[in-house]
Amino acid sequence: MARQIYQLKIVLCDVSPPVWRRVLVPGGYTLDRLHRVIQYAMGWYDLHLHSFEIGGEGYGEPDPAGELALRDEMDARLDAVAAKGDTFRYTYDFGDWWEHEITVEDVVTADPEERYPLCVDGQRACPPEDVGGPRAYEELVAALTDPRHPDHGSAGRRLGRKFDPEAFDPQRVTTLLRRLT
Repeated sequence: MARQIYQLKIVLCDVSPPVWRRVLVPGGYTLDRLHRVIQYAMGWYDLHLHSFEIGGEGYGEPDPAGELALRDEMDARLDAVAAKGDTFRYTYDFGDWWEHEITVEDVVTADPEERYPLCVDGQRACPPEDVGGPRAYEELVAALTDPRHPDHGSAGRRLGRKFDPEAFDPQRVTTLLRRLT
């Protein structure tokens, strides 16, 4: 049987203008591997806890304390829990609460000449780690993009690096995703 590839659109919720990615991943990936794809695609550094909510079930890393009722993401394959047209949630960083809506836009047969996963489209840079969530990110972007904003100078220094909220390069993401194979 030919390998199935899932075309996923990943949208960061509660952020405007929208930040999103379109990726192609093997349907046989476990949710653990999908988590790593999302991390690379969105620009996160995997510094925080995460979970998936698919069809009313929660998936993630098992919680030894038993406080989070999550099924082990390493035991769940994407093609076993989602189908074309399905939408599910991925939450990253339970403090900042970055919620993502993921839609299975299509399921296609793998191109034997292509290496997967890959990023085929997207818009805007992902918010930096530990910026404080959607509202704080909105305030940061306002300060960075308006030279008259009272926090304009301190916002850039606080990040400790240049940050362009409009920047996105799908080829760079694909290069990072190649590290997963």
